[in-house]
Amino acid sequence: MMGDKIAAKAAVAQAGVLVVPGRAHAGMDDDELARVAEDIGYPILVKPSAGGGGKGMRLVRSRDDLAEALLSARRESAASFGDDTLFIERYIERPRHIEVQILVDNFGHAVHLGERECSLQRRHQKVIEEAPSPFVGEESRRKLTDAALRVAAAAQYRGVGTVEFIVSSQYPDEFYFMEMNTRLQVEHPVTEMVSGLDLVEMQLRVAAGEELPFCQDDVRLVGHAIEARIYAEDPSRDFLPTGGELLVVREPVGEGVRVDSALRAHTHVGTTYDPMVAKVISHGVDRNQALSRLDRALSDLVTFGVVTNTSFLRRLLAHGDVRAGALDTTLIARLLEEDHVEVESDELVECASAFAVATLQELQGGAVGRSRFDVLDGWRVGEHATTHFSLQSSFAGGLTVQVSGERGEYRITVDDRSSEAHVRCLDSRLLEPHVRELTLNVDERTFVVLVAHEGPMTWIAHRGTTSWWRVLPARRREDVGIDHDGDVRSPMPGVVIHVGVRANDRVSPGDALVVVEAMKMEYALRSPFTGQVEELSVHVGDQVVLDQVVARVRADVDEAASSSDQVHS
Repeated sequence: MMGDKIAAKAAVAQAGVLVVPGRAHAGMDDDELARVAEDIGYPILVKPSAGGGGKGMRLVRSRDDLAEALLSARRESAASFGDDTLFIERYIERPRHIEVQILVDNFGHAVHLGERECSLQRRHQKVIEEAPSPFVGEESRRKLTDAALRVAAAAQYRGVGTVEFIVSSQYPDEFYFMEMNTRLQVEHPVTEMVSGLDLVEMQLRVAAGEELPFCQDDVRLVGHAIEARIYAEDPSRDFLPTGGELLVVREPVGEGVRVDSALRAHTHVGTTYDPMVAKVISHGVDRNQALSRLDRALSDLVTFGVVTNTSFLRRLLAHGDVRAGALDTTLIARLLEEDHVEVESDELVECASAFAVATLQELQGGAVGRSRFDVLDGWRVGEHATTHFSLQSSFAGGLTVQVSGERGEYRITVDDRSSEAHVRCLDSRLLEPHVRELTLNVDERTFVVLVAHEGPMTWIAHRGTTSWWRVLPARRREDVGIDHDGDVRSPMPGVVIHVGVRANDRVSPGDALVVVEAMKMEYALRSPFTGQVEELSVHVGDQVVLDQVVARVRADVDEAASSSDQVHS
């Protein structure tokens, strides 16, 4: 029953547990859903009866947006769960998402293992979870856990399950039943860390007909645990899916640190369904220690070949509201809008320095497959002139790096960011083919960074950030922004599902040329300016990789001249 959210809400309401205001019954068509929305008032949340993970959910703030939201929600729900049944709830502004872990055997014994705070979400997808909640006191905890056990009793549930609540961000005693997950949750490790129990083992024992070997009074919850979900997403590109083949994987180790993943070198990370590739969990005597251990663990995670959200997670964990436990389900969205998670200039200079030093060392060492004349502008044989790199990076977009110096002492300038640094290479060790560990000192800041060269790409792991860097082909200054900007590239790996133009077609700025799909997400690639489609290199059904050129647009003469003027200005 609890797998059907509509049936679940009805049963829970009969058990005396408050549910989010709304209407949920099977078979509602769009007209009836529209009437419900008017009755309960906007904003409303459109939700699928089947499935979870944020798929098929739509926040609607006015009636003008409802029809499109219902259409897209049904389409996504059918594609994700094979069921397009929808219902509507009143949207509660800035709530907390708190859930309770329960265990029920076949002998009438039911226990809870406390609550988990899951309020840090992006697009209804959990990002950070922790146990216990920093918001819930003992009396509120008793009310929440009692309600969760009443829900399990109403459903005659057996096994390990999770009862989820929407909680007022001001008053922890104001909470509403949201749904019950009749399985182990992704975030169950934080409960395991504080309870000392193996929930997978408990699930199997109950399923085998065994009696729970303990009662509620035996449960002891010790310390604090926090989990970070590692997603194959690029924060610098609005969290678009990445994927690819992993070249190097290094997982963190240490006291109070656990990693759940199946990542290995040469594993292919796809873009078909869900972007989560790993979980990093920390445990400490209190929340501050757990946060510190998690941050350190994330800084040690390396995934060369696939860009992940790790750097974003570290910035998020360092934010004042997160450190203070002032959480709600819209916090991440607000921080992104306020640009509170931008790349710091020190990080940019340090990564650019690592790229420059590693590349110069490789070229000076005569690395196989690279020619200094192919990638460098300013290289001189027999003299130590300034070397210029025109780069593209997943970390910072396009930039120019200038390097001068020799024998491990360099002066590095990063384009127009007024960033200049004195760099010393203190140590350089080849760990494995194409993977080098550098110890650098940048303006008296010493740090260790890993660098790997793979074809035209250079991968850098620094401060928990895995980024790729690529040298752009040399071209005249006046050409930059004309020919190069006419290359329309896919910002994510995926499948081409629509091609809207043909070669030689006329296009205007913003015209959709190609549509790529990944993780059930559609992304339209558009013309950068007015001109003519010079080349189309993909067809419907083609697989594309990150940053692959899918089309080339030749700008009209007037627009090309304008672009050239902008470059020289």
